[in-house]
Amino acid sequence: MVSFTLQEDLQMLRDTAREFAEKELVPNAAAWDEERRFPREAVMKAAELGFLGMSIPEEYGGNRMGNLALCVLLEEINRGCASTGVTVSVHNSLFCSPLVKFGTEEQKRRYLPKMATGETLGAYCLSEAGAGSDAAGLSCAAVRDGGDWVLNGAKLWITTGSEADVFIIFARTGEHRTRGISAFLVEKAFEGFGVGKKEEKLGIRASPTTEILLQDCRVPGENLLGEEGQGFKIALDTLDGGRLGIAAQSLGIGRACLEASIRYAKERKQFGREIGQFQAIQWKLADMATNLEAARLLTWKAAARRDEGLPCTKESAMAKLAASRTCNAAAREAVQIHGGAGYTREFPVERYMRDARITEIYEGVTDIQRLVISRHLMA
Repeated sequence: MVSFTLQEDLQMLRDTAREFAEKELVPNAAAWDEERRFPREAVMKAAELGFLGMSIPEEYGGNRMGNLALCVLLEEINRGCASTGVTVSVHNSLFCSPLVKFGTEEQKRRYLPKMATGETLGAYCLSEAGAGSDAAGLSCAAVRDGGDWVLNGAKLWITTGSEADVFIIFARTGEHRTRGISAFLVEKAFEGFGVGKKEEKLGIRASPTTEILLQDCRVPGENLLGEEGQGFKIALDTLDGGRLGIAAQSLGIGRACLEASIRYAKERKQFGREIGQFQAIQWKLADMATNLEAARLLTWKAAARRDEGLPCTKESAMAKLAASRTCNAAAREAVQIHGGAGYTREFPVERYMRDARITEIYEGVTDIQRLVISRHLMA
């Protein structure tokens, strides 16, 4: 029989994350957004609770509770602050997870303990000006120079780019479109590494998104992640987990929209009664809740498959597709339920709507998810 009840340890994690979000994130998220200020203090408090070690085994200082646990955690955090949520998501699913899976023992011991404590943050560098949805279209190049590698090129849309300390950077090491890509662990202190333009964004404005510049950046040979030519495989495997993180983010933002709408529907009066008594509003709330529940089940199913070591590319794409679309629909309805007030910064649904939009863009735009799903169906 399939159980739809979270185990006790996951319930405790959910409750701890919810308390953290209520205390540390909800009261501050609007100010962070307005000031475009990275919430480092909140991230460090999250680290103290073990939230940055969700993908890290105990022998390296983490708790490695797995993908399902990470999704439960991320829903709660993103309900409070999507900028903090994406920081925790990228650190766990896009940096620590591939390092655990593909890294050498020496690499794990060098980087993971500090990642678990939050002393250092990780980031993931795949996208370029000519390589967005076409992830194999990389022009950033890495060439051997003695025992080192020298990297040249620019990466775009890097989450936590100005705040991270270590980056997984994908670069071309051969001519083959996919087998000519390798992955490298690059520290911001390496000579030739630089942070470029910081993007001015519609939403998740407390999460810095930057350009990363590599100009004769010298990387030690031992910092090759996995084998030479294995980078594209690492990138795709990592994105399966990353999509789960964004699906969970979508659930958190969508749930915040639903809860704000319920509160407002009980407070706002028109025609002599609460607007929540009107069928038009009730149906909006019912649809929002039902679609969020369905997306949550898809997300948890995909996460459980990944925890079991089963293929989950199709399932992760389905979860990300359903959750992100549901999130954006919930945000639009939340603003609509609030009416003119929802279009102002007096209520948080204005921010939720801006934050929601990115969930259908990063970790693969909506149409790419549909493409991934359809290819699996036709295979």
